[in-house]
Amino acid sequence: MLVVEVPWEMAGTRIDQALARMLPEHSRSRLQGWLRSGAVTADGAEVAPRHKLRGGERLTVHVPPAQEGGHRAEPIALNVVFEDEALLVIDKPAGLVVHPGNGNPDGTLLNALLHHAPELAGVPRAGIVHRLDKDTSGLLVVARSLVSQTELVRQLQQRSVRRHYLALLCGAPAAAHATVDAPVGRHPVNRTRMAVVAAGKPAVTHYRVMQRFRGCTLVECRLETGRTHQIRVHMAHLGHPLVGDDTYRSGRSCAAPSFGRQALHAFRLGLEHPASGRACEWEVPIAEDFRRLIERLETA
Repeated sequence: MLVVEVPWEMAGTRIDQALARMLPEHSRSRLQGWLRSGAVTADGAEVAPRHKLRGGERLTVHVPPAQEGGHRAEPIALNVVFEDEALLVIDKPAGLVVHPGNGNPDGTLLNALLHHAPELAGVPRAGIVHRLDKDTSGLLVVARSLVSQTELVRQLQQRSVRRHYLALLCGAPAAAHATVDAPVGRHPVNRTRMAVVAAGKPAVTHYRVMQRFRGCTLVECRLETGRTHQIRVHMAHLGHPLVGDDTYRSGRSCAAPSFGRQALHAFRLGLEHPASGRACEWEVPIAEDFRRLIERLETA
């Protein structure tokens, strides 16, 4: 439960606007949802989201528990890189789905998180603020409270979270470093895929070549935005799809050895700690299967 007193200078302000100013640690959409559900009272009386305040009222927010759709906790091992009262940083293995969905009702990272930290049942999406594809390995941050989740989402929206990936591309990009600025949205025909489309959402990926091999190239990609499949779509758009990425290779040949998943690993993650405000950064070694692939290319 949250209790705040309305300053006199906010007289005439709508309650949703006043709450956003008094409780900046919570998103506007979350506060408006609580208002619509009747979870907010002014001097004990329920009020509408557009109710205007007179100043001096006592506002009480009865924070409802998050509804996680009955997802169950499962004892799935997690590689926890960092953990404190505000957040968790996980090194996700390839093959682990992040969130339950069609075809994956359980056995996901969310189920593992509910077992590792049961309090995450009270946070929407069990604290997950961004995702990695099932077959992408590497770093992912999880919020342990509503306040932390709101702050991390804001950082993602402000593009201040630093996400670096290693990707192995088919072929050899001409430029040693470049930026791909191309909107990403649903493929106009195949709705299970994403594509560069004029009506898509803004998407920006920076890349630089790390190592060139016969028939393929290792690059570091830095995300400025985080659209679904963004790196995979942007690299395919350049004509250099990821090794092992059958979804976006579209039949194009690739001289690299076969690989059972897209060759993509989130190796570095940086952000501002949601509680202390200090700059934090984590880095993990490349996934073992990806490392072995690189070694094969180096000795070919």
